[in-house]
Amino acid sequence: MAATLYRDTGYVLSHLIEEIKHGSVALPDIQRPFVWSTAKIRDLFDSMYRGYPVGTLMFWETGAEVGTRQIGGRDNDRVPRLLVVDGQQRLTSLFAVLTGEQVITKTFEKRRIRLAFRPADETFEVTDAAIEKDPEFIADITALWDGGYKSTVRTFLNRLAEGRDGELSDREQDLLEERVDRVRDLRDFRFQVIELGATADEEQVAEIFVRINSEGVKLNQADFILTLMSVHWEKGRRELEVFCRAAVDPAVTGPSPRNPFLEPSPDQLLRVGVGLAFNRGRLQHVYSMLRGKDLETGNVSPERRTAQFELLRHAQDDVIDLTNWHEYLKCLTAAGFRGRRMITSENAVIFTYILWLLGRRRFGLDYPALRAIISRWFFMAHTTGRYTTSPESQVEADLARIAALEPGNPDAFRTELDRMVRSNFTGDYWEISLPNRLDTSASRSPALYAYYAALNLLDAELLFSRLKIRDVMTPDVVTPRSVERHHLFPKSFLAGQGITHGRQVNAIANMAFMDWPENIKIGADDPHDYWAAMTHDLGSGRLKQQTYWHALPVGWEQLDYTTFLERRRGLMAQVIRDGFSRLWDDRPFSPSASVEDLIEAGESQTIEFKSTARWSVRAGQLDRKLEHVIVKTVCALLNAEGGALLIGVDDNGNILGLDSDWKTLGPRGTRDGYELWLRQLLDTNLSQQTAGVVRIRYESVDGREVCAVSVAASGKPVFAKPDGGRTATEFWVRIGNASKQLHGDDMVNYQTRHWG
Repeated sequence: MAATLYRDTGYVLSHLIEEIKHGSVALPDIQRPFVWSTAKIRDLFDSMYRGYPVGTLMFWETGAEVGTRQIGGRDNDRVPRLLVVDGQQRLTSLFAVLTGEQVITKTFEKRRIRLAFRPADETFEVTDAAIEKDPEFIADITALWDGGYKSTVRTFLNRLAEGRDGELSDREQDLLEERVDRVRDLRDFRFQVIELGATADEEQVAEIFVRINSEGVKLNQADFILTLMSVHWEKGRRELEVFCRAAVDPAVTGPSPRNPFLEPSPDQLLRVGVGLAFNRGRLQHVYSMLRGKDLETGNVSPERRTAQFELLRHAQDDVIDLTNWHEYLKCLTAAGFRGRRMITSENAVIFTYILWLLGRRRFGLDYPALRAIISRWFFMAHTTGRYTTSPESQVEADLARIAALEPGNPDAFRTELDRMVRSNFTGDYWEISLPNRLDTSASRSPALYAYYAALNLLDAELLFSRLKIRDVMTPDVVTPRSVERHHLFPKSFLAGQGITHGRQVNAIANMAFMDWPENIKIGADDPHDYWAAMTHDLGSGRLKQQTYWHALPVGWEQLDYTTFLERRRGLMAQVIRDGFSRLWDDRPFSPSASVEDLIEAGESQTIEFKSTARWSVRAGQLDRKLEHVIVKTVCALLNAEGGALLIGVDDNGNILGLDSDWKTLGPRGTRDGYELWLRQLLDTNLSQQTAGVVRIRYESVDGREVCAVSVAASGKPVFAKPDGGRTATEFWVRIGNASKQLHGDDMVNYQTRHWG
């Protein structure tokens, strides 16, 4: 790091306290939830008393001119000269103890931090009722700095003498006073402080932070911006925190943001505001923007900073508007979701809220129209894990597409979102990818919750019951064991057949919602026996309806277990598709995404463009290395959520066609010959055959041929051969709009998380 980037200095504690009081040093509001335990604060004072090092503080110059007012603040709300980057909890602890200021706990209760000191053995303790009565302690050391030092010491010595039934010797009294003086003199404790200059950017600050922090903690980008809000716009940060507190604090009455889906955090709402104000999904550059820095020249302008915060302020007003918030959350309910138990991706909830706000603010859609559009989008985004892997890249791409639309044109907004939904929910997705994603025992699977949502949309009943599934999924229904996910093939029955592995026994395709009393009746019976008994009085109409809702194959109770699971996964995927169709005004949903639709949607988690597969456009000759690029791309899509690879389209979506590739095949340079070559390439270089999971078709766009390779999500890990290798050892995964190779623990963890 350059020598001019920072300076190494020091502050005595009393000076720090005064700087915080006067607003020169920005310390997070003492009323924010405080996370340190009192025992940790006690240990901090003990270390300082003994002269031990207590860590370096790191400040960052704000670059604000002296006297600059906070945005939207009062006349006495000035922008501080320095903000605390590292050491906030230590300084908050010290400030609270030395001044007696209250802190607020994680449960939103106000309390003072009270520490006690026993001079006899130089011990600090957390004050409790017993210590209050013990004359050996000064029960609250805050009194040593509040102006009543002499009377505090005198009172302590008198109580101690009474407690010991006699007077203290002069020597003992001097020793005790000396030790109490040492506690008071902690106000002169000198802290090592690294002051970063205003020219440092957030990446440099983060790097320095990691290098000096012994725990290797990394700074969160959202925390950077929240800190900046404290400096320049304290009111704005406080609004976010009040909103988030009201969403979880039971003491808050009246209209509130409380809801069944999400307990929002300030940084999540900040992301929504940034997306709405600046069309940004990445927070990488937002810190600089809000400091008033021109990203091209690097110059910082107070006027630019004010303008940027004004954009954020207007956006935040919309974000925390209670009507907007609850109207948006109705979209999740409309999509069949009933509460947090069905949400596996909070990112999907947060990032979809940005789209809802854009539809409302920029395109003028009313609530019912938005509800229809956004419910479809959320169902797709949550089910496919759109914002699970590389979420910032994905939302950045989505916002860029929305930003390119004509403002005030609601049809353009609706068409674009529905186009992207179709480009993800293709025929191959429903028929291959989704059944494969249902091949898991994970109880928190997006595919499983899509099935639950579909059952809600289809007004389904519990198996063997008149109870509606949506009613028992209501968040406020917490009756224990009222409803269970029952093993259709009971555990004991499977054990008798030698099937005991947890992943097989607890496969989600072996589970169905059932009323608890009915579950008791079934016990460990053979499905062939209990099915006949339980359905005897259902009637043919209800029996047909229930077998459809619960995706039970015809004669399922007579099937072998493996065949049953495979068939039921396919039927569950069909139920999900049928439920999702209800979100299109009850019209059957037809995934008609053409190659033009895919090109229009752009590269993403599920769409990749390749100019050629064999011909180097740059070198003007055959290049076999490009073949491996095709192999690893298909491998990455197989190991993720599936998708489409378009060959004959460059990165910018321009149509190049297949002529160059075809001529490298000589007489085989036809549609059929190219497909045969491509299929052989994939089958030879991947660890599993591609029949059934990879489909190849052609479409003519602007008079040029494009090869569309539709790739379904694989039900197991797929490996690719390295260039020229004989064994398939490379594990590729689609992350954002790129293929990434995973190794070691990263690969193992991904496989466990993805396939269960």
